[in-house]
Amino acid sequence: MTLSTAAITGVCLVGAYLAGSINFSILLFKILQKGDPRDSHSKNPGATNVYRQAGPLWAAVVLVLDMGRAGAVAFAALLLMEPGFVTWAGLFLILGNHFPLFHGFKGGKGVANFLGFTMIISFPVALVSGAAWGLVYAVIKKPFIASFFMVAILAAGTILKIGTGPPPIAGSIITAFLIFYFHKDNITEIFFRK
Repeated sequence: MTLSTAAITGVCLVGAYLAGSINFSILLFKILQKGDPRDSHSKNPGATNVYRQAGPLWAAVVLVLDMGRAGAVAFAALLLMEPGFVTWAGLFLILGNHFPLFHGFKGGKGVANFLGFTMIISFPVALVSGAAWGLVYAVIKKPFIASFFMVAILAAGTILKIGTGPPPIAGSIITAFLIFYFHKDNITEIFFRK
């Protein structure tokens, strides 16, 4: 990697983090004067919690905005970065989403962002992951567990599409692991609390 390529990669990664740091549900709730989505229910500023607090319309708006932003990051990464490091843009996007600079470093879990990011890299993989989410949710009725299946498929599909070298594999695996880890409270609530 040349110095100029490394500089472009660094700028793209910082840009991905900053883009992820813009949380649309928090901004939307401020506009609607509904407080902060992190104060109620799961305390997660994602589409599922927006659905619980504001209904399906606003949840859909947040989902579309999250996925659209993630897709824009993926498009820029594919255009500007070396292929092997594109998955790292997804990782920094998820880091920004969970630790948002503009919202006190308390954000979401990143599932919709990972889906939107992968949709640009491989639309068929995104479709398969969405179908898997739907099937699992239909059986167990737990959105976060269904998300685990989705995230695993997204990570595997991204690796297959981008390449199987160490950088893309590491970027995808770390991203998936972090999203799983960000759901630790859900896991504890379901499996370890009586």
